[in-house]
Amino acid sequence: MSKKNEKHLGLRIDLETHEKFKYLVEFEGRSMNREVVYLIKREIAEHEKKYGKIPSSKDKE
Repeated sequence: MSKKNEKHLGLRIDLETHEKFKYLVEFEGRSMNREVVYLIKREIAEHEKKYGKIPSSKDKE
């Protein structure tokens, strides 16, 4: 993914969740960022499976 196609997402979470998430990503061998993107994409896929495709600007190309 090129920098032009990336968006920044700030995230605030409590300390306990952060510690557990850090443990999880280290266990999975991923970075925190990569895991968040993976989880978001998984949820989008589940939503689209149930309700149909979500339109995006990419569809207009």
